[in-house]
Amino acid sequence: MNDVTLVTSAITHQVYAACLAAAGRTARTGATDPEPDRDRGAVSLEQVLWFVAAGVSVAVIAGILWNQIKDKADDPIISPAAP
Repeated sequence: MNDVTLVTSAITHQVYAACLAAAGRTARTGATDPEPDRDRGAVSLEQVLWFVAAGVSVAVIAGILWNQIKDKADDPIISPAAP
């Protein structure tokens, strides 16, 4: 289970970083002022991207769990033998 969590987290961060790069909002290292060009609206692009990344992660995990449950449900039930 830890591998699924690790992979999901890695994919989420990669998608988020790609979306930030596409929007031109990459992290600034060594800046003295705390991001003056950051959007201060009601909902920022960063919040939307985090929401989308979280939704994709939940959908991937739900799909994996659904497939595992469906595979177990499709297994035939073996009737117990009478003594």
